Amino acid sequence: MLPTKPKIKRAKTADEALASLMRLCARAERSSGDAIRLMRGWGVAEAEQAGVLQRLLRERFIDDRRYAEAFVREKCGLSAWGHYKILAALKRKGISDTIINDVLSTLSPEENKSRLTEKLQRKIKSVKYDNAYQLKTKLIRYALSLGFTMSEVMESVDEIIKQNDIKECDEEIFF
Repeated sequence: MLPTKPKIKRAKTADEALASLMRLCARAERSSGDAIRLMRGWGVAEAEQAGVLQRLLRERFIDDRRYAEAFVREKCGLSAWGHYKILAALKRKGISDTIINDVLSTLSPEENKSRLTEKLQRKIKSVKYDNAYQLKTKLIRYALSLGFTMSEVMESVDEIIKQNDIKECDEEIFF
């Protein structure tokens, strides 16, 4: 499948794009990647995009570090995302690797584990299963989809299974 060109609703000049982006950035945090994507959609010439972006950065309407910190706070606190899911989302937003690594290094492993355990405790109430193996598999898949590491997931799932007094799987099931 060939990539398609973005649909241009109505071409904007650089000044119109700047005004629109200033308005958008005043309402909510935006990354430089968001600004470039929007300008492409508006049909702003490539040469003018760099100038608009530089002005937004200079006047601090856009700050990728500030955006990344807010993004991590939101996704950890409200959505309980793990390290990998946050990392992938920030890369898609065009945030540099150094900023991503700096911001993610502030996350506490203990808080990550407690968030994951809390999410799994809530999830176990809604999961339908016939045996412990099925439950464990579903919890592992769910936790991995949240972006946590396999070691964090296995540790938390084993803890949840023990807390809920679910009889462990027989080894014969696996063979």
